[in-house]
Order: sequence, then C-alpha cells, then structure tokens
Amino acid sequence: MDSFNNNILVPLDFSEQSLIALGQSYNLARYTKSKLVLLHVLTDKSEKDIETTLQKRAEKVSAEAGVPVEVIIEKGKIYDTIMAVADRLNPVFIILGVTSHIGMEKLVGHNSFQLVREAKFPIITIRGKQHKSGCENIILPLDLTKETREKVGKAIELAKYFGSTIKVLSVFSHKQRNLENKLIAYSHQVQKFIKEKGVACTIKTVEGDDISKIVIDYAIKSDADLIMIMTKQELNVKEFFMGTNAQRLINLSPIPVLSIRPMERKDTTSFTSPF
Repeated sequence: MDSFNNNILVPLDFSEQSLIALGQSYNLARYTKSKLVLLHVLTDKSEKDIETTLQKRAEKVSAEAGVPVEVIIEKGKIYDTIMAVADRLNPVFIILGVTSHIGMEKLVGHNSFQLVREAKFPIITIRGKQHKSGCENIILPLDLTKETREKVGKAIELAKYFGSTIKVLSVFSHKQRNLENKLIAYSHQVQKFIKEKGVACTIKTVEGDDISKIVIDYAIKSDADLIMIMTKQELNVKEFFMGTNAQRLINLSPIPVLSIRPMERKDTTSFTSPF
C-alpha cells in the first residue's frame, strides 16, 4: 500500500451503528491517506475472544477499503479511553456511530455530549442507517467568529477531496436581526473565497429561532451528505454551535455531522486554514 501517514479513529463495539460508521470511514481514509484504527474498549459485554474477532474484522476492512487497519483493545471508562487513545494517535478524524441520545450515552458515558464538545480532534457522528459512499453536498452553517474561518478551510479541503458543493447557510434568530446584513455580507465574502479555490458554492440566509431544526431541514432538502459545525465560538449567539442546539443537531440529524473544535495548538492534521 502507499504511504499512509494519518490516522482515523473508529470506536467499535460491534453495534449496528458502529459498523455503519466504520463503513463510512473508508472513503475518508483513502482520500486523507489515513490508517483506520479500530478501538474496542472492554466491557462486561465484550466477547471472550474479542481480539480474534477484531483482527478478522480488520483484515476484512483493509481488503474492502484498501487502507491499512490497526486494532487497539483497551480497558477503562469508555469516554476516558477514547480521549486517551485519540491524544496518542492525533487522528485526522474520529468517526462515531450514534443511534440516539440514549445510544450515545451508552457509548461515551454519562455526559453524552462531552466527547464531541471537548475532543481536540474533528469528530464525525453517524446517526442514520443509509448514507452515500461519497459526499456531494456539504452544509456549512456560518456565524461571524474567527473560528468559522477555520471551518471554511476544512470544508474546502473536504470538498476538493470529494468533488462536493458547499452550501453556506446563515441563520439568525428574531432577536438578532441586527446581524442579518453582516451575515449576508460575510456569506457573499465566503462564497467568493470558496469559488476562487475552485469549489462550487451556494449561499442562503434564514431567520428563525429553532436553529438545529432549520439546519437539519435545509440539509435534508439539499440532499446533503455532511453538516459541519463548530463546538466552541465567541459570538453572543452561543447556542448556535454549542450546547443545546449542537447536541440536538447531533442527536437528531439523519445526516452525518462533523464537529470541529477550534485548535488551541499547532494543527498537525492534513487540513490547514486558508485565512
């Protein structure tokens, strides 16, 4: 195989949703030249011969995806173990299969949103049963923060990998109508920048208070394959990309959600911010 210098971490408990998430990792691994790392955290329900089961799965995945696959088996609390392994691997992505709020709690512990909110690395949560193998449309909700700039750069790189169209969506609530003109102007600026990078881009501005529902509805109507959000930002509209709205978006969206925490250290992934 060619040189694969990056890692994609896939926590695997052999539930249906974790296996769906694993299948969605194949193209990302190929495009980012990443090794897939299958992590199983031992629980009371783990198979007795889990190492053999994982090795067989790894061989199957490697043959199907055409990328190297590594298996890691660890003991410990699921959330803490995923975070510790991620810190060691410095992955390009963590691919996390979730079925619902309850399902996510089973996977990452009592505080279900903690992993997504606090992880240093981009996390793609997979909640639906059927997903296309490619990525034709990426939904990019925008605000006016500097962190959004980092997200634009990552969206461009993903779009170039997959030949995607980026659909910029600016949402403001009734209480923030004073932001409308700024958001519209910034949306046009971002669209111009994205097109200059050779990526197709559309823009839309929507007013409404239920931000997560607006984003999901627009993504479904747009036949989107991925929604990109930030898990930390500085605008007064703090519910936009964190807290309740972000958690609802992850728990309810039938479309994969890529959550990015602005990097507080030098970015060592293959993605770079263009701003």
